[in-house]
Amino acid sequence: MKITFYGHACIAIEVGGKHILVDPFITGNPKASHIDINALKADYILLTHAHNDHILDVEAIAKRTNATVVSTYEVAVYFGNKGIKYHPMNHGGGWQFDFGKVKVVNAVHSSSFPDGSYGGNPAGFVIEGEHKNIYISGDTALTMDMKLIPLRTKLDLAILSLGNNFTMDVEDAIMAADFVACDKILGCHFDTFGFIVINHDEAKKKFFDAGKDLMLLEIGESITL
Repeated sequence: MKITFYGHACIAIEVGGKHILVDPFITGNPKASHIDINALKADYILLTHAHNDHILDVEAIAKRTNATVVSTYEVAVYFGNKGIKYHPMNHGGGWQFDFGKVKVVNAVHSSSFPDGSYGGNPAGFVIEGEHKNIYISGDTALTMDMKLIPLRTKLDLAILSLGNNFTMDVEDAIMAADFVACDKILGCHFDTFGFIVINHDEAKKKFFDAGKDLMLLEIGESITL
């Protein structure tokens, strides 16, 4: 399983011979100006919620690649009405796709489309594929519901928002890592704009002192599980 960070909360996952793109917000992120969305591969696009900084590039990528949008019911249908293939899900539900299993888990945040219309409830994902399991928190506050995840799934990686202001901060993300019983963390939702700028060295040290490994990848950088 190969994971690439494309800035903000956008993650690409190569698993089971398929390409998954999560929360594509690239053209609106000046820090990701070197990423060409027309070169990105996508068989599936997973969306945690409807905010613009998570869905901005969905339509352009999906219509070029014929990717299937996977999200909560309201978000999936929204893109289905634009002629995009979609697979609707909801909290607590799981589905076996051709690359592996996806389960929708709770997130504490808000969700509305750029025009202000209702975007359903925000979510996170647990993805199981190639004998590796990852958790994508989405934009969320720290929540006790995270403790349910390791009761079903032993994680190899947790992708956690930690930029503060709109989501968890570093300290809450450390607690979230404890809740989901995973010591290997990939940070996301940081540095994109002024409200969520973090001190990288300080964040890594706090995770290290807690016995955990925090990775803050450069945009376009990849890891392999």
